[in-house]
Amino acid sequence: MTRHDHAGRRERLRALAAERGLDAVLVTDLVNVRYLTGFTGSNGALLLRTDPTPGAPDLFGTDGRYTTQAGTQVPDLELVVDRATVGALARAAAGVGRLGYESHVVTVDGLRGLEGAVGSTELVSARHAVEQLRAVKDADEVEALRRACTVADQALAELAAEGALRPGRTELAVGRELDARMLALGAEAPSFETIVAAGANSAIPHHRPDATELRGGDFLKLDFGATVEGYHSDMTRTLVLGHPADWQTEVYALVQESQAAGRAALGVGVEVTAVDAAAREVIAAAGHAEHFTHGLGHGVGLQIHEAPGISALGAGTLAAGMAVTVEPGVYLPGHGGVRIEDTLIVTDGEPELLTLTSKELLVL
Repeated sequence: MTRHDHAGRRERLRALAAERGLDAVLVTDLVNVRYLTGFTGSNGALLLRTDPTPGAPDLFGTDGRYTTQAGTQVPDLELVVDRATVGALARAAAGVGRLGYESHVVTVDGLRGLEGAVGSTELVSARHAVEQLRAVKDADEVEALRRACTVADQALAELAAEGALRPGRTELAVGRELDARMLALGAEAPSFETIVAAGANSAIPHHRPDATELRGGDFLKLDFGATVEGYHSDMTRTLVLGHPADWQTEVYALVQESQAAGRAALGVGVEVTAVDAAAREVIAAAGHAEHFTHGLGHGVGLQIHEAPGISALGAGTLAAGMAVTVEPGVYLPGHGGVRIEDTLIVTDGEPELLTLTSKELLVL
């Protein structure tokens, strides 16, 4: 089990809060709480002070169900046990000048509760402060992502070698077997609902597996990932069952070229819109602009979709340590579609490829 530097992450948030003129931050999003403390329960919150003192320390809150778990996972923070966890920490923050809160996850009723608990303290939106930190992965996070990608790579290789991807099987059966194999190889869970899309269904970007049978001559699109230590891998490979038709070979080669262009565009300081454009222009030049209907990629980590978003509507630049996907696709309704997706780490040089399954057209 990797020992993540939760204390170091809290110090980075403390510095960011100070830059924004906040006296404390109340973190209530459970993914962000896990990132900052290591806590994996269903009720937890963190009060982080910009200038903690023995009389006013950082506080971790949960309820009585998790007292023992909190003692194990969060031994370095003072514990507050209260069923109304957020309210208890908000009351503890009463009296600070400006309290940052996660406005993107707090409900209207929740905000009213905070206002009642903090008294004269000014509530200020923390504006995705923790998500901003999470976008750049540390070495421990990258190692967890590597392991998650390795599990997914190995699961697909084993199924292909054993003949599990064959005509006559249903999408549902293949998806369940792929999930089971990832679990057997050490995944805590699949990263998301595994996509298995055969034939015309492969033209549906996020098709949910059903009783459709795999048939010879069909595209078979597999979009899946493994979760290891809470970190998600994400990979898509498109195969052909039997001899590919000319149109399948052409579409596959186009998406392969687009995906290579997107990977090559990744770099420190590059605008996310420029990465999307590098891949999208390849597909548009071939006359298939309307058949590439989604963004090029996204960040991945403790959530399967997180910052940064790589699309024509994205904002910001890439930084070293960001974990991102590059996943262009061409989808021809009624015929079939191709998506090729990798998870990569942005570095000062060439991006590090974490999903190592071949991207050559695999014919089974």
